[in-house]
Amino acid sequence: MNIAIDIGPGTDVVCDTLILNIFEGELAANETTKILDTLDTLDTVLNDQFSEVIQEMPCCGKYGETTVIHTLGKLKTKKIILLGLGKKEDLTIDRIRSLTALVMRTAQKICSRSVASTIYGIGVAGITAHQAIHAMVEGAILGTYDFDYYKSERNNQTAIETFTIIGAEGQPNELTAIINTARIIAESVNYARDMINHPAHYMTPSKMASLACELAKRLDIEYLCLSREEMQCHGMGALLAVAQGSVEQPKIIILKYIGNPTSQDLTAFVGKGVTFDSGGISLKPSQNMDEMKRDMAGGAAVLGAMMAIGRLKPKSNIVGIIPCVENMPSGGAFRPGDIITAMSGKTIEIITTDAEGRLILADAITYAKKLGATRIVDLATLTGACVIALGTVTSAVIANDQEWCQMVLKAATKTGEKMWELPSFPEYTEQIKSSIADLKNSGGRPAGAITAGLFLEQFADKTPLVHIDIAGTAETDKDKGYNRKGGTGVGIRSLVQLAFDLEQ
Repeated sequence: MNIAIDIGPGTDVVCDTLILNIFEGELAANETTKILDTLDTLDTVLNDQFSEVIQEMPCCGKYGETTVIHTLGKLKTKKIILLGLGKKEDLTIDRIRSLTALVMRTAQKICSRSVASTIYGIGVAGITAHQAIHAMVEGAILGTYDFDYYKSERNNQTAIETFTIIGAEGQPNELTAIINTARIIAESVNYARDMINHPAHYMTPSKMASLACELAKRLDIEYLCLSREEMQCHGMGALLAVAQGSVEQPKIIILKYIGNPTSQDLTAFVGKGVTFDSGGISLKPSQNMDEMKRDMAGGAAVLGAMMAIGRLKPKSNIVGIIPCVENMPSGGAFRPGDIITAMSGKTIEIITTDAEGRLILADAITYAKKLGATRIVDLATLTGACVIALGTVTSAVIANDQEWCQMVLKAATKTGEKMWELPSFPEYTEQIKSSIADLKNSGGRPAGAITAGLFLEQFADKTPLVHIDIAGTAETDKDKGYNRKGGTGVGIRSLVQLAFDLEQ
């Protein structure tokens, strides 16, 4: 999709579909606004067609409401979509992103190849033109994502080839830079979505490693991949225990980006990469087990973030670490009751083999410290308890350092990705203590999302760690705003923002 800026009036643009936007109640307020002036001009050309349509709409401007008007050759655009922005006081940058996604899908349905839209949201709640443009570009690319890789007949829905944002003011170079930044981030999210949506027989640990290698070569960033034998040399008993039930070889992917060579700071992004989670010997129910191909969404998010970071080049130092395994039952699989030794030297009693994500992350966090990480953030579809507690609206956060936690949360807020910190009182740690080992890998049902995060903290020690549980947000069962059904790529935009916030 080619994206451009046009500073001229909307009435002059040549396109298949022109998007005009209006706030709820804006017409009834009888105030003179730029959009109302445009509507008046178009209404005259269209012989009062706008007026007639609006009179038939009981609540013009309602959030997400779209009305298609055919111009019948009287304008340079073939169709006009009137988009409702909702109440002015409710508009946010994230709503701009979602509204753009929604209206672009509407434009696709009416066979639009070229689309133009007036910029919206400027000045509302402090939203700047640059922020609005960035959100519109992300919304357009994320909202029109489609995964039809395995369809014998590919989706023949018209692809939007050109998207023009009308009415933006500013220096052309600045506007172009905003578009390019937003495009790179959105494309990185879609790259991760593809990984998440592929089936597990294709997206194996080896395939993830291959994709990471290709990415590193293309972006000229450092790449390393640890084999089973190298993990054994490092004493990664927790990760290897999970991997031993599968014929797929485990991998640890390392991507290192150095944007500030003079700094000793190194931030580790760690992503859970369980390419299929059957539960192992503690086998999951068959219903919805197909969704466990997406248990590598945290790893895909880290890979997507490193893709964007490698292209945007922030002045910070980031290492992405993705432990990749399959968790399968077999004659060689690890068992409930086993006691394993992690890379840190801590021993872990296995209560359930279906609490495997925290095991591979434990060794990955220890390895991140060995690489010199001064702070760590991990993303993982870690617990069903997170979904029970918070649903699918927000990711959960557990942290051992409030300064680092607030930095991560602020980055998430800037991008519109919702995160909510859970309590981490020391009393919760009692649930993961074992009578026969240092730790046990499950603290039971009560506070399950919290105890999983606290388990990981045992391996971070004094290194600042923010754990993000994306179990409820990593996928969606239907199109929702700028997220399409399937993997969402959640976390990528926050990690990229964080990389820029860490610039020195």
